[in-house]
Order: sequence, then C-alpha cells, then structure tokens
Amino acid sequence: MAKPSIALVEALREAARRLRNGAHYAWGHHGACNCGQLLQVITDLDEKEILTRAHTGPGEWTEIAEEACSLTGAPVNFLVSILQAAGLTPTDIHNIEYLDNKAILNRLPGGFRWLKRNLKQDVIDYFEAFAFFLEEQLLKEITIPDYLFDLRISAEQENAGANG
Repeated sequence: MAKPSIALVEALREAARRLRNGAHYAWGHHGACNCGQLLQVITDLDEKEILTRAHTGPGEWTEIAEEACSLTGAPVNFLVSILQAAGLTPTDIHNIEYLDNKAILNRLPGGFRWLKRNLKQDVIDYFEAFAFFLEEQLLKEITIPDYLFDLRISAEQENAGANG
C-alpha cells in the first residue's frame, strides 16, 4: 500500500479537481489516463510529454510499473520512479489504472461499489477516496504527547474554579 504523505494526498485531490474542471481524459492515452493525470500534477509535465516518456517501455501502466532493473530492482521507467518516489507501489499504480483497490473502494461516498476504469467521474471518486484513505493513515501516525492533555485538564480545572 502507498506510503501516506501530505504531498500525495494533495496530488490526488488536485488531479481530481482538474478532472472535475474539464481536464482532457482518455484512459487509453498514457498522458491523459488515470496515472497520467496524477503524473501531470506531480511533475508539471503535460500529457504529450508524459506520452513521449511512457512510450520508451512496454504497453500499459501496469506493465510499465513492473519493469525493474534486475540488479537494483529500481524502476526502469523514469515516470514510474516518480510515482514511486511520491509513495506509490507498483500495485498502487495498477490499482489506480484499474480503480480496483477494495480498501479505497470501501471509502467511496455511499460505500463500496465497483468503478469503471475509463469513466472520468469514477476516476475522480477514486482519487478523492484514495486521498481520504491516506489522510486516515496519516492521522493514525500522529501521537499527542501526554503533557498536552495535562495542560488541557489544568486549564479546564482553572476555568471551572473561576466560574464556580
């Protein structure tokens, strides 16, 4: 599963916003498909530049994501390395392209439903649910020091004494 980060959450939300506001979308186009939309946000490359770079390797994003150096295990494709640096795994890349991670689908408004990989609104819904999922993961990592609770309790007791 993706490594949660504020930057990835913001990129997913921005990609969803751009799609909602009319960005060109075409599932069969490396620069304008699901991963292409996210790459446009993360890299500031346009869809034509992404298409050019994506065509240096094999077919779909799922296949591109699985191509790795046999010695280092590093992604062969520059674009995949950017997605991985953003916190995504090859499995996440596949799931984004096919909109099929059940943990994300469970976070959709109205609950679980299967999405169609080539419908713009479904991509928007998936990106937003993925961002929400990652935010939940980030919140689980936050620890509030006990002394802050002690300060709050002391302040409440002082206020109660002053009002009593």
